[in-house]
Amino acid sequence: MRRFPALLTNTADIELWPGGLLRARSNADARALAQAQWVLRRKADGRYLAVVKAQGVLPLVPHLMREAGIDEALDALERLEQGRSRGPQPTALLPLSGLQLRLEQLGIDAEKYEADTGLTLEAEPAQLRLAGFDRYRRPLWLQHGAALAWRRLQLHAAQNGIALQAISGYRSHDYQLGIFERKRARGLSVQEILQVNAAPGYSEHHSGRALDISSPGEPPAEESFESTAAFAWLQENAERHGFRLSYPRDNPHGIVYEPWHWYWTGV
Repeated sequence: MRRFPALLTNTADIELWPGGLLRARSNADARALAQAQWVLRRKADGRYLAVVKAQGVLPLVPHLMREAGIDEALDALERLEQGRSRGPQPTALLPLSGLQLRLEQLGIDAEKYEADTGLTLEAEPAQLRLAGFDRYRRPLWLQHGAALAWRRLQLHAAQNGIALQAISGYRSHDYQLGIFERKRARGLSVQEILQVNAAPGYSEHHSGRALDISSPGEPPAEESFESTAAFAWLQENAERHGFRLSYPRDNPHGIVYEPWHWYWTGV
């Protein structure tokens, strides 16, 4: 089979995944994903919309051509298939159009939120690189430079006897919106959710430059990570690889202390 680059092509509504990375959720999925060269996945809920095989595009949902953003996704697929381009430039960003409406639907005043927190909108990359796999064997997607920097950081740590594990990397605006929707369904108010989650569009994870880091045996995203040898090593060495701790104690954004959350500055 022809080899495809370990790149995720990102559009506003649909992601194009290289074959062999997504898990089958049913026997039907397993049959569809077998020998798939590309998989089109809806960002809003993660549903597989179509697979691309040597014979062409195989729809997995009724009325594929009515899906939001399908024309944009198929145009991106055509560029990939014809070899004219492996996709957009690694630094290209998706437009932020549409996000403002979603914030208004949640009752979030973007201007006031930015003034209160000092956070700014984070655009999604149009292309992400596979940076390995996280603790749960899920593909870890990051911007090109961040992916290379993470691999170097992890290798450097291993040479010093420190095991670093990624917990999560890139998350879409839709993913963050899903967090809010699920918590609201459990009865939490938007203001309660904002105490522990950034508003959709304002998480550094959207940028593809941030990742949550842990070490074997340590619970994910817990303040106890601060007491590990891995955290002590990161404090001494992460900056050399371009990573900084985003939310130290008493940070100006009002976000709880997150010793696990690191951001690649591009250095």
